[in-house]
Amino acid sequence: MNIHGTTVLAVRRDGSVAMAGDGQVTLDKTIVKSGATKIRRLAGGHVLAGFAGGAADAFALFTRFEAKLEEFGSRLERAAVELVKDWRTDRVLRRLEALLLVADLERTLLLSGTGDLIEPDDGVLAIGSGGSSALAAARALLTHTDLGPGEIARQALEIAAGLDIYTGGQIICETLEPRG
Repeated sequence: MNIHGTTVLAVRRDGSVAMAGDGQVTLDKTIVKSGATKIRRLAGGHVLAGFAGGAADAFALFTRFEAKLEEFGSRLERAAVELVKDWRTDRVLRRLEALLLVADLERTLLLSGTGDLIEPDDGVLAIGSGGSSALAAARALLTHTDLGPGEIARQALEIAAGLDIYTGGQIICETLEPRG
């Protein structure tokens, strides 16, 4: 699925995870909004979720995913597996054009309607039109700096925004950190 109009990135480091997304909403070749929120905290703030794709489709998926988290006691992997199964087999859900990036303190997962449920090897994952640029920048920053995951996510999205016309410069970042 080739998604235009956003970039969302998740970065893990030292037991913490950050997810950042740009705020740009694009219709065709026109920017219609710069401050949209594409990252949400779910499961009482213990799960981060971001989307790329159609906003209405993504909100429908957020609602379904949140219900799955509730049904399965906030267990991210189980909720993700069940959502992807429903998404792939349900005629209505199958038509939704969006990707979800979800993370808790243990896992980061990419979910799609084609049955994808992908966990990255290195703790870095990106979706959307600027995803490849953000992913490359985040990996370089992880390798060559001591920055925390939130700052890496922000800087990587700023780099992506300088390369991808569908990625805006207003960045929202949420971070989960271990207690204690």
